[in-house]
Amino acid sequence: MHIDTDATQHLQRAALAAKDASRVLARTDAATRDAALRVMAQALRDAAPAILAANAADLATFSGTNAFRDRLMLNEARVEAMAKGLEDVAALPDPLGRVLADWTRPNGLHIKRIATPIGVIGMIYESRPNVGADASALCLKSGNAVILRGGSESTNSARAINVALQQGLTEAGLPPACIQVAPNADRAYVAAMLAGAGLIDLIIPRGGKGLVERVQREARVPVLAHAEGLCHTYVHAAADPAMARTIVANAKMRRTGICGATETLLIDRAVAPALLPPIVADLRALGCDFRADAAARAIVPDLTAANDSDFDTEWLDAVISVAVVDGVDAALSHITRHGSEHTEAIITEDASVAQQFLDGIDSAVGLWNASTQFCDGGEFGFGAEIGIATGRIHARGPVGLEQLTTYRYQIIGTGQVRP
Repeated sequence: MHIDTDATQHLQRAALAAKDASRVLARTDAATRDAALRVMAQALRDAAPAILAANAADLATFSGTNAFRDRLMLNEARVEAMAKGLEDVAALPDPLGRVLADWTRPNGLHIKRIATPIGVIGMIYESRPNVGADASALCLKSGNAVILRGGSESTNSARAINVALQQGLTEAGLPPACIQVAPNADRAYVAAMLAGAGLIDLIIPRGGKGLVERVQREARVPVLAHAEGLCHTYVHAAADPAMARTIVANAKMRRTGICGATETLLIDRAVAPALLPPIVADLRALGCDFRADAAARAIVPDLTAANDSDFDTEWLDAVISVAVVDGVDAALSHITRHGSEHTEAIITEDASVAQQFLDGIDSAVGLWNASTQFCDGGEFGFGAEIGIATGRIHARGPVGLEQLTTYRYQIIGTGQVRP
């Protein structure tokens, strides 16, 4: 991994400033951090014309798919949503200083486990400019400084958002270095961040498979990441047909470019002849295309045949893979073979089957009779999210305030010495 000297030097300066800022944040009370978030929210609103102009410049040079254009695009409503997101985070309970556990030993020592900030977070993300605002809010509230490196397609938007957030920090009396952005879209800066052991305490990548794999492969810093969002919705034989149609349409087509969008529809053989045609019709009316196995095409012959890789594909677009399965065990087997342990849903009126499904998946999030698109920190009541974690260490599912803390111990004695 080649590291550019200029990028390394800039990262070192930014990280040292972030370390100092994180120490200031760690000593602030919740009221100070909450007040800063509210000032920052107003700064975003005031800067909306500049942010939208910067976003227009990014869109003018963008040549990707419509789904990714939607991820990149900002409008007045989305800027307001970013601002409201900061205020929502300010209204949440303070994640710091919580006593996670306490106990007294036989020798009289009283031990407490206390929630504390992680330190300096490095956030590497793609496309969606609002990710920078969400990450900034969550990091500030949890006492962490953050260094953001957005995708090359959103460089202007990210800078404009950061200018507003830093202005809000300054007005609130907190160091602007609490929230910093990379100086450019050069990939060398990503390399410098990944090599930043001792400077950055945790790297969080949020983007496509290529980005996440690179970060996991090259990082010399702990990584909190998610794999692909290869999410499944399973329509069980005991599903309510109207509910199934509504949920599948939403899970796939509400926003096709997010990681919680359903990418594969599994449907029970017992109900597929009656229920698959109207589900297909609903999705087609919304502009969806299909990749289907032989059993599904026997019911709806004009579906495109799935190839060997389609059930392993995170489409992030208006395409869905379709397979007919024989019961919940077959659905679980399919998910185990092809899934990414992100989010899975079952639609059924049979509570015992639903519990079997929820207990049988290894994914971070399981839903019963609800859209996979609810895999979102805001929908969990976290105010926002910095990403979805699909690993098995530290955090799983939407990463909010509590997941951005670690802990330390306080031990209170009365003169004990160890024999």
